[in-house]
Amino acid sequence: MIKLIASYNDEVARTVLENAPYNAKYTSYQIQKEILHILSNKVRKHICEEIGDSKFCIVVDEARDESKREQMALVLRFVDIHGFIQERFLDLVHVKDTTSLTLKQELCGILSRHGLDVSNIRGQGYDGASNMRGEWNGLQALFLKDCPYAYYIHCFAHRLQLALVAASREVIPVHQFFSKLTFIVNIICSSSKRHDELHAAKTDEIVHLLEIDELETGKGANQIDTLKRAGDTQWSSHFSSVCSLINMYGATLTVLQKIIVDGSTYSQRGDADSAYNTLTSFEFVLILHLMKDMMGITDILCQALQKQSQDIVNADAYKNFDIAKISTLVDSYYPEDFTEQEKINLPFHLQHFILDVRQHPEMKNLSTIHELCRCSAETKKSKVYYLIDRLIRLILTLPVSTATTERSFSAMKIIKTRLRNKMDDDFLADSLVIYIEKEIAAKV
Repeated sequence: MIKLIASYNDEVARTVLENAPYNAKYTSYQIQKEILHILSNKVRKHICEEIGDSKFCIVVDEARDESKREQMALVLRFVDIHGFIQERFLDLVHVKDTTSLTLKQELCGILSRHGLDVSNIRGQGYDGASNMRGEWNGLQALFLKDCPYAYYIHCFAHRLQLALVAASREVIPVHQFFSKLTFIVNIICSSSKRHDELHAAKTDEIVHLLEIDELETGKGANQIDTLKRAGDTQWSSHFSSVCSLINMYGATLTVLQKIIVDGSTYSQRGDADSAYNTLTSFEFVLILHLMKDMMGITDILCQALQKQSQDIVNADAYKNFDIAKISTLVDSYYPEDFTEQEKINLPFHLQHFILDVRQHPEMKNLSTIHELCRCSAETKKSKVYYLIDRLIRLILTLPVSTATTERSFSAMKIIKTRLRNKMDDDFLADSLVIYIEKEIAAKV
């Protein structure tokens, strides 16, 4: 790192490494930590300067690291001067516990140290844990007491994942399938020895297929993977687990057969035999491929919900541009961000704005809010229609929009079509979709 910095800066190059007095190398861990600390402070300073006095959203999550210490990560979401949505990782701090009051104190301390005003918070993005979303004592409720317009958004991708996991458990064959899948993965991945045997079996399988010319070759092809566990709250991990088993199906059977014969205890041999019978059953294989197709659809939706940009609104040549509703939006959700006179002026700004952008060659065919914000900044329209630009930025500051929910429910139509292609029984397909719809409605 020092060599890299020296290659970009002559003054640094004259001071460090071979040219340093007393043969100092600046490579001790204390010096390295100090250098990293200086760099991180410069990055944070740049982020705070980028935000300035703009409104922003805090996106927070906490997790326990390998040393069993609770860590809290803070990301700030805002719209920059060029109209682009930015999400900047600002800090990672150790917290003594994960109570909502402790988290709030730490967050306020971080923002204060970096000169960011808590009153400029216009959104909160957390998961659905009780300490985060609690209506009375959750983190979002504590911030709402100080910032009444810091609206809380429960991550829509997380909501969808929780709904799909809960829905799958309501369907007995599917619930049993994932229990069996976990059982198989645990047997194969319980030791490094079995993991090595799995890789060796997969290698032999690839070599055999190449010899009989039934496998394509090329850069990046035929990578050896491993079996992956499914997490209770992450539906995308279920998809990865299913795909990994399909990819490693033959190798997994080979390892199980070896354990049945060479297992050191009767329990190992018995568990391996049970797993082998399950893995080769028609019902298990059928549901395995069915779930891959189904979860392939929902995985795309989950990924879309986690995108930084919000391409959710089709402008349709501004035909649906409702001035009255937009003005009501300001009165209902952002009253403190506009003066009384600005609220009066806003409808007139909107009237001129819609006439102007319909004639503008670069703006008349825009399809998303994000594009509109960016194009307004590029064309300097944001200076002319500054009230509209302010409102758009406030909306984009939220980590997601409630319109995203419609994606979750529209996906049900796709799932129902796919299910009917896989199932002869329409009633069964409809029943499964109803379960999923109910669970999504409950979570959202």
